[in-house]
Amino acid sequence: MQSSLVEGIARVVAIDGRVAWLEPEQTTSCGGCASSGLCGAKGIGTTASRLEMRRFPLTNEPGLIIGERVVVGVDERALLKASGTAYALPLVVMLGAGLVAQWLAGSDAITMATMVIALGVGLAGARWGALSLGARGQLAPRFIRRASTDEFCRTELTKGAR
Repeated sequence: MQSSLVEGIARVVAIDGRVAWLEPEQTTSCGGCASSGLCGAKGIGTTASRLEMRRFPLTNEPGLIIGERVVVGVDERALLKASGTAYALPLVVMLGAGLVAQWLAGSDAITMATMVIALGVGLAGARWGALSLGARGQLAPRFIRRASTDEFCRTELTKGAR
C-alpha cells in the first residue's frame, strides 16, 4: 500500500552545512501571490515572525540554495497521528475524567477540578506523544521537487511518494 503525502511549498531561508532551513509559504486569501511568504513586517505577532517560528530543517542532498522554492511532503498518516495526539488525546482524557468524577462524586466543583487536572495530564501526554513521533522521524518533511515559478502556495494530497 502506497502512502499518501500532503504537499506544501516552502522557501529555503538559510543553509547551515548539509542542512537547509525552510519556511512554509504563507497562503493568501486570493492564493495567487508568488511572494506571499515574504508578506508582513517583522514584529511580534506578524506574519513574518510566525513564519520564522515555523522554520524546519531538511537535509540538503539536492543542493538547494537560499531563496529557492521547493515542494515538500509529509506522510498523511503521520499528520493524522500528530493531530490526534495534539487535539483528541487531551480532550478525551479531560472528558473521560470529568464523566468518572461526576459519576463518582456528583459534585460540579469536584468534576471541574478533576477536568482541569486531567486536561493538564492530557496535554503532558500529548507533549510526550509529539516528542515520540518527532524522535522516530515520522513528522519529518521530505523533499519532493523544486517548485516551478507558476506553482502557487497551496497544499495538496498526492498518492505515493515520488
